[in-house]
Amino acid sequence: MTYLRQKMIEDLQLRGYAPGTQEAYVRAVRQLAEHYAKGPDQISEEELRRYFLYLTNEKKVSRSTTTIALCAIKFFYEHTLQRNWPTLELIRPGKEQKLPTVLSVEEVRHLLAAVRKPHYRVCLSTLYACGLRVSEGRTLQIGDIDSARMTVHVRGAKGEKERYVPLPESTLSMLRAYWATHRHSTWLFPAQPRAGQSPAQVTEQQPRSSLIYACKGAAKECGIQKPVTLHTLRHSWATHLLEIGVSLRLIQAWLGHSSLRTTALYTHLTDRAQAPAVESIHQLMADLTW
Repeated sequence: MTYLRQKMIEDLQLRGYAPGTQEAYVRAVRQLAEHYAKGPDQISEEELRRYFLYLTNEKKVSRSTTTIALCAIKFFYEHTLQRNWPTLELIRPGKEQKLPTVLSVEEVRHLLAAVRKPHYRVCLSTLYACGLRVSEGRTLQIGDIDSARMTVHVRGAKGEKERYVPLPESTLSMLRAYWATHRHSTWLFPAQPRAGQSPAQVTEQQPRSSLIYACKGAAKECGIQKPVTLHTLRHSWATHLLEIGVSLRLIQAWLGHSSLRTTALYTHLTDRAQAPAVESIHQLMADLTW
């Protein structure tokens, strides 16, 4: 690991950034360096300007990708290198309002069943069953599972906000059966042991990249045409809860959203929740003629 990368990680840690955010920021700066084939400390302000024009005009990345790149690069130059360049204040990702992809209950079942390796299938199933972000699910520890209260204690969440989410009985049984296959003392989802290594010696969790690969591979095998990501499972969980009548306020708390406005997005994604209102509109307009 280079000195600059180590320093940036330490700076992120000192500012209290979550591990997932640290990983994303380091990756964004690495991509900048790879684009110019030189160290990021050797890149000029003009080159930085052209890089964001490249992301916008040629690569046409999404607003979220541009935002992560901007936040990461701005942090690196302002805090790690202590360069306050005006260009970084000029860049503003364009606004976009996209509804997230949501799978039906049947599509989720088919997707999870198509994940071939049990260690990936159980982790992805837990993400869906508890509405977790991938960074929250893959880092679950044994002590986070409260079988007496049937809850999962989510730690290290976005914004460092801890919360409890309901734990379905079937998910608890699945986790117990899966834990018995590795019996790790800390992690529910440890990485696969290397050659000559026992499960108890593993110190890392399942890699995010492996979970992404497993999810996309299963979606392709199922013939799902929607753009499926790991976060799609969380979006689907929230939408399915809303469809069966769970309070929006409860869903907000379980998702860990600060604003109800964020959670209210899911009201646009559920046909079943909208059906009574649509039927009322039909009745209201029934006698309206040309």
